[in-house]
Amino acid sequence: MRKIALALLVFVLGAMPAQRTFAASCRNSGSYERWLEDFKKEAAAQGISPRVIAAATPSMTFDQAIIRRDHGQAVFNQTFLQFSDRMVGGGRIPTGLAKIKQHADLFARVEQKYGVPAPVLTAFWGLESDFGANFGNYNILSALATLAYDCRRPDFFRQQLLDTLRIIERGDQRVEDMIGDWAGEFGGMQFTASDYLKNAVDFDGDGRRDLIHSIPDTLASAANFLVSLGWQRGQPWLQEVHVPPSLPWQEADVSIQHPRSKWIAWGVKAAQGSLPSDDLPASLILPMGRRGPAFLAYPNFKAFLGWNSAMVYSTTVAYFATRLAGAPNVDHSGAATIAPLSTQQVMELQQLLTKQGYEGVGEIDGKIGNGTRSATKKAQMKLGMAADSYPTTELIERLRASGSSGSNR
Repeated sequence: MRKIALALLVFVLGAMPAQRTFAASCRNSGSYERWLEDFKKEAAAQGISPRVIAAATPSMTFDQAIIRRDHGQAVFNQTFLQFSDRMVGGGRIPTGLAKIKQHADLFARVEQKYGVPAPVLTAFWGLESDFGANFGNYNILSALATLAYDCRRPDFFRQQLLDTLRIIERGDQRVEDMIGDWAGEFGGMQFTASDYLKNAVDFDGDGRRDLIHSIPDTLASAANFLVSLGWQRGQPWLQEVHVPPSLPWQEADVSIQHPRSKWIAWGVKAAQGSLPSDDLPASLILPMGRRGPAFLAYPNFKAFLGWNSAMVYSTTVAYFATRLAGAPNVDHSGAATIAPLSTQQVMELQQLLTKQGYEGVGEIDGKIGNGTRSATKKAQMKLGMAADSYPTTELIERLRASGSSGSNR
């Protein structure tokens, strides 16, 4: 599970990989105290020492505020430009460039070993923890124990709690160091405990994999994680393009790839610089539909999606990395003609799509996830609209009028 750790942006948590949202109406049974005793027995059976269990137990307290936070997550259907302007604007770009200069030798060593360039690592560092300035202020052991006890996603958080104890067991962190985000991520890159165990590296050579206090370990571990997610050395990740008024819009999908030469043949042009007519595969992504910004996403973009499956976040951090690499501000010219849907409108759209047989929408939750975009595209194609996968009031009106039923697969 990956998400933004900054407290002011609880965004699209329903898009977490492998833990999609469940109904918050489940009920807990049994006391927390009994659950904790059973958990400690399980931890001991899995090799966690009595020393670590005893040290961690006072911190594994139940926190009702964590339950309320998890069950009542705020949903912001911000557009890509609203979100990216907020996250990449202000001082983030100059600060990021200063960090790249400050740690130039370190970034060069990390790139030499892992092939991940400084702008990419710095973009994640900036968005995840504001370059290490904001790790969160929650007791990780308390938060994870609370969420592991709760009925909503117990299996996932039980594993995270066990892995947190393993991190303490192997000496990477102490109990008192485990401070971070309310959902259990911590450190400069806001790793989950499981991500930490699998991907953390000791890059400063002090014998610990320390993603809280060590910048070398933090940056190298992020690079190692991205490589595990498919990062390819020396390859691009995202490029802003301009699209013609007419295009086979149904081909604009992160899951569809064509050679760059094909996109050029369809009239796609680089927003800045050149767009080589070659066989490098690329997907055209339109985060705000055909009238908004457009990007070619290259195979390395899948590493961004592996880090966080929420498209708006993945696209924003990839765009941030291009800015740090020298790209200009994204084209805002079409934004004035785009009216984002409210949560209520998205819910109505989801209800109409589901009622008329378009599969994959999932929960009627007012969140524009990949399922809603996929169903939107199918509906647009059926109704003869430009199939750019972007939900609009026009689509809602057309679905209301169509009154069609049956399967649209």
